[in-house]
Amino acid sequence: MRKSSILLSVLIIFLCIGIVHAENKRIGVVGALELRLPVGGRATALGGAVLADVTGTEALFWNPAGASATPGYEAVFSYGEYIADININYFAVTAPTGGIGTIGISAKVLDLGEWEETTESQPEGTGVMIDPNFWVLGLTYSRQMTDRVYFGSTFNYVSENVENTSANGFALDFGFQYVTPVQGLRFGVVLKSIGPDMRFDGADFERKLQFEEDDPNANPKPVRLVSASFELPSNIMFGVSYKALQTDMYSMNVSSDLQLNNHSDNEYRFGGEFAYKEMFFLRGGIIGCGQENYLFSGITFGAGVKVDLGGTALNFDYSYIPTDLFDNQNWFSVRLGF
Repeated sequence: MRKSSILLSVLIIFLCIGIVHAENKRIGVVGALELRLPVGGRATALGGAVLADVTGTEALFWNPAGASATPGYEAVFSYGEYIADININYFAVTAPTGGIGTIGISAKVLDLGEWEETTESQPEGTGVMIDPNFWVLGLTYSRQMTDRVYFGSTFNYVSENVENTSANGFALDFGFQYVTPVQGLRFGVVLKSIGPDMRFDGADFERKLQFEEDDPNANPKPVRLVSASFELPSNIMFGVSYKALQTDMYSMNVSSDLQLNNHSDNEYRFGGEFAYKEMFFLRGGIIGCGQENYLFSGITFGAGVKVDLGGTALNFDYSYIPTDLFDNQNWFSVRLGF
C-alpha cells in the first residue's frame, strides 16, 4: 500500500507540473534544441510513442526509467539523416550494477557541416568556412523500485560552439514506468530538459567602438556585448502501451504518448509494432500537433531484425520519415545486448 501511495503521489506531482507547464508556453524563445532531437531506429519508426515500453540504451534518451528493464549489458549506435543536411550520431551503453541499479552513458553529436562565415560588413560571406560543434553528453541512473515500478534520471551536459562563441549548460530528465496488473498494459511518465537558461558568450562578443562623446583622436574603447539568455526546450510526456496480441508466432503492440511543451503546441504520438517470432519487426507511427506547419509532425515507418548469436542479441533497426519542407529523414541503429 505504501509503495502504491508513493507512486500515486509522484504521478500527481508530474501531472500538476504538466498542467502548469502547458499553461505557460512561450513559443519561439527556447534554444538547445539538440536536447529534443530524436534517436534510434525503433523509436523514430514508432513516432516516438515509446515512453511506456522503451528499454535498454534507447531508454537513456526517451525514458531513463526503462534502462533498468534490460538485465544485461547493452550498447547502441544510431545514425540519423535529419533535416537541412544535419546528421545526428548517437552512442550509448548501459551496465547493470547488481542491486544498486543500472548505469548508462550516452553521447549525441550533431554534424552540421561547414558554413560560410558572414559579418556585418560582408553579409554575403567572407570566404572563411566554419564548422559548428553541437553535442550532448548524458549520465543516467535507473533502478527497478518494485516488481512493477521503474525509475530513472539522466544528467545531460549541453555544449554549443561556433568559432569563438559558445553556450554551455545542463538539463535533467526524470522518468517512471509502471507495469499494470492488466496483462500487457504499461504506463510511462517523463519530465525532460529541466535546467537553467543558457547564454552565448566568447571572444566574438568583444568589440572596439568609438562613441560620439569620445575624443575623435582617441583610440576606440573595448566593449563586451552581452547576449540574451534562452530557455531549454522542457516538456512533460505521458505514455501508454498495450500488447494487443501475443502468440508463439507473432505479437502486436500499440502505443500512444502525449507531450506537453513549453515552446510549442502540445504533441500527440501513436505507434504500432508487429513482430514475427520476435525476430522480424514492422513499425509505423503518427506524430501530430495543433500548431500549423509544425516541423516535427508527420507519418513514420520502419522495420527491424533481431539476430541471436548464442547469448548475444544483435538488432538492426531502420526508420523512414517523409517531410514536406526538407529532404526525407532516414534513421539507422545497431544494438548489441549481452
